[in-house]
Amino acid sequence: MYQQLMLIGNLGRDPEMRYTPSGVPVTTFSVAVNKRWTGQDGAQQEKTTWFRVTAWRKTAELCNEYLRKGAKVMITGEVDASAYTAQDGAPRAALEVTARDVRFLSSATQGGEYESSSLREAPPTEEEEIPF
Repeated sequence: MYQQLMLIGNLGRDPEMRYTPSGVPVTTFSVAVNKRWTGQDGAQQEKTTWFRVTAWRKTAELCNEYLRKGAKVMITGEVDASAYTAQDGAPRAALEVTARDVRFLSSATQGGEYESSSLREAPPTEEEEIPF
């Protein structure tokens, strides 16, 4: 069996990098994917879906170094959905993605904001770097 998910969206916060006890870098960040459409009544509609993304090893280091809140990225990876109960008692769901490939679709300008640029890709992960 095989699954693959592709997301194109914007970072909701700066990436956070940490290390496993064995020294493997892990970076997490959130990505917002917006969908816009015109409803039957002619009004503009919008829905935002949030994904938690985890990147490992060299990809984790590159994401931590080059990505910032607001950056546009394309993520390819595996998705895992989990249900939980929020503090207010309401049922919630979380979508978590383990990134296989991260493409940077924005470049930083001097003011720290992002603008579109040519596609830049993180170097491919070598087979010995895959955590399974």
